[in-house]
Amino acid sequence: LDTLLLARAAPTAGDSVLFEDTSSAAPAMNSQGYYTSGYNMGGPSNDMQGGGGMNNLFADPMANAAMMYGSSLANQGKDMVNKEISRFMSVNKLKYFFAVDTRYVLKKLMILMFPYTHQDWEVRYHRDTPLTPRQDVNASDLYIPTMAFITYILLAGMALGIQKRFSPEVLGLCASTALVWVIIEVLVMLLSLYLLTVHTDLSTFDLIAYSGYKYVGMIFTVLCGLLFGSDGYFVALAWSSFALMFFIVRSLKMKILPSLSSDSMGMGSNAKPQLRLYITVASALFQPIIIYWLTSHLVR
Repeated sequence: LDTLLLARAAPTAGDSVLFEDTSSAAPAMNSQGYYTSGYNMGGPSNDMQGGGGMNNLFADPMANAAMMYGSSLANQGKDMVNKEISRFMSVNKLKYFFAVDTRYVLKKLMILMFPYTHQDWEVRYHRDTPLTPRQDVNASDLYIPTMAFITYILLAGMALGIQKRFSPEVLGLCASTALVWVIIEVLVMLLSLYLLTVHTDLSTFDLIAYSGYKYVGMIFTVLCGLLFGSDGYFVALAWSSFALMFFIVRSLKMKILPSLSSDSMGMGSNAKPQLRLYITVASALFQPIIIYWLTSHLVR
């Protein structure tokens, strides 16, 4: 009878239990064989460490205000830097001087080496704006001076290597000297035009371009010196010097001396037109000196 009563009181395996007694259950084991408690005492969960913290940061109004203020300061700083750069160098003007094509480069090189055959030296305009170099061969550019400067440095390195005198220091000195001469020449021209109050449409980029065209003649001179010796060097020096002087005078005449006759009929003084003419001639006569100074040590 007691056995029968105990069998009826014990629940069967298929019946559902309303409350489960877990007080005597064994603690769970982790992958390393250690028992773990039911509470996580090791630290905050992943949500608290990562995503939840970032969400709380972005949800903080003070943090959002600080981020917006920082981005506005960054934009203001960027605008100030662009404005300061535009004061000294306009990107649009710089693009104008590199707007060239193959046809323009070939024609310009022919004019630089054979300027006596060129007849029309007038710069063309469209609605008071000069045409780009690819549209007008008389417009100045910076592509040819830049490429000629790089070619001159490479040619100088080759000439020094042939003569067993190459070293990085000597090549660096050659490049820096050529660059400094251009800077000095441009600064002297700007100072002269400022002191004489000459009103001209010549910009700093124009002066750099006209000063950099000498590198074309310098390349021709060094090549002739390497191929034909000292005799070929001096013949090429004379040719490139006279060609460059003729080119500079004819080009700057359209820029610096456009109103020579009108100035002479002004207040009765011919001093300023004569000084303008002196500037043009002096800048042309200065070119052979620089060419000889920068090329004579490369040919022996």
